[in-house]
Amino acid sequence: MTIIDHLFELRYRLGVAMTAVVIGAILGFIWFSTAPFGWPTLGDILLGPYCALPMEQRLSPNGTCQLLQTEPFEIFMLRMKVGLSVGAILFSPVWLYQLWAFITPGLYTKERKFARTFVFFATILFVAGAVLAYFIVPEALSFMAGFGGEAFFTALTGGKYINFMLLLLVIFGVSFELPLILVMLNRAGVVTYEKLRRWWRGLVFALFVFAAIATPGQDPFSMLALSAALSLLFLFAALICRSHDRRKAKKMEAEGLTGVGLDEASEVDPFASKLDTTPSAPQKHDDIT
Repeated sequence: MTIIDHLFELRYRLGVAMTAVVIGAILGFIWFSTAPFGWPTLGDILLGPYCALPMEQRLSPNGTCQLLQTEPFEIFMLRMKVGLSVGAILFSPVWLYQLWAFITPGLYTKERKFARTFVFFATILFVAGAVLAYFIVPEALSFMAGFGGEAFFTALTGGKYINFMLLLLVIFGVSFELPLILVMLNRAGVVTYEKLRRWWRGLVFALFVFAAIATPGQDPFSMLALSAALSLLFLFAALICRSHDRRKAKKMEAEGLTGVGLDEASEVDPFASKLDTTPSAPQKHDDIT
């Protein structure tokens, strides 16, 4: 394919992906206040952690759990933002497939297999991180709302609460991809299990620091939940790297390559071989026959 063909291909893939996300955004916008098939509305799902607070700690006009709207059309923009996020998640198989279809022609068969595995587990880990964040939010909100005692109650605006929820879900989901990246680097030969074993204390400390910086709230529950989950995932990833390195070492031993480093030069004679330039004696026809 020429450069122009690649650009046309990229435009087509982007168009299909954006169309799928827009369709998902429209469905998410409708789902925000409409309950399809008896499911809870998207607004009820997002309000769940806030409504889990005791009634004396949150705003409850007429005994209902609601958020504040302080600006005109604020809820409309929030529904658009939530719908776009939901559309990107619901239709992720579509745009991931378009990305996959665009880069597949440039990959080898082994690389395609690794890419499929990476996309599959990346989706699972992102969803797992988002689910963990969703169940952590009530504890985080209760901790932060409890500082005021009985003198204050929590009356959150819709914009700040929804932004906090979406940001926390995305941070947890993306953070859960770190161990998967570690495994892929091990497969590529960049990181070995021995290095991870020597650096594990510093790496775990770095995970705690990352969790303290990345979590948007000032509560300890979000930080501890993220750091503990990442530490467990790091341990699991290290065990996978250990198993891979052992299989790799056995394969190299079977091929007689034990002790040979990846960067070690092979034993090749750098000098050109000498040619025999002495003229040979002419042979008679009788000798040949």
